Amino acid sequence: MSTRRTIALVEDHALIAIGFRDLLADADDLELVGMVETVPELDNFGRDLDLVVLDLRLSDGSKPEENVDAIHARGSHVLIYTGAEDRKLIQSAARSGALGLIRKSVTPEVLLDAIRTAADGREVFGTDWAAAIDADEVLQDAKLSHREQEVLSLYASGETAVSVAQRTGLSRETVADYVSRIRRKYADAGRPAHSRIDLYKRALEDGILDGHDT
Repeated sequence: MSTRRTIALVEDHALIAIGFRDLLADADDLELVGMVETVPELDNFGRDLDLVVLDLRLSDGSKPEENVDAIHARGSHVLIYTGAEDRKLIQSAARSGALGLIRKSVTPEVLLDAIRTAADGREVFGTDWAAAIDADEVLQDAKLSHREQEVLSLYASGETAVSVAQRTGLSRETVADYVSRIRRKYADAGRPAHSRIDLYKRALEDGILDGHDT
């Protein structure tokens, strides 16, 4: 028997949450660990989750990108579940690494399929998601210096700070300062890069790496 995927819902509308709970109750391969109204409440579960299904707009005023980042920090995948039409909110969630978006108006079968796909770490493609991403025409320039780009290309490719220091002639401490500065510039540009994988993605987006450098 395959392992059941563990799921949590972040949703502040009771009727939506109840319907979600009832739907998953009939899915033998999915375990609904719990439902909460805000992302910080996920800590109450005290266990790993394969997937968090996240309402795009919550009454606590939290931002989608902050919520997605917080869920990723827990080691969970994120699927957006919403009735909102705000394309900017959808773009914000997409840039933060959510796996896709599913409308609250979809059929139970479509929702379950999306949950299973995202719980496996695979992207959920849909017209709303694709349109929002395609409309996000410009990735704001982080304005990295030539030296910062050099450090990023090496570090994002998997080199250690010591190795980067040796190859660039910088001290290890200076390399660490450069990496911190690079992260800060990407954050200021609305393109957070918390992990080395995030830095690799940003380097690809900006043409600093071409995907064949690792």
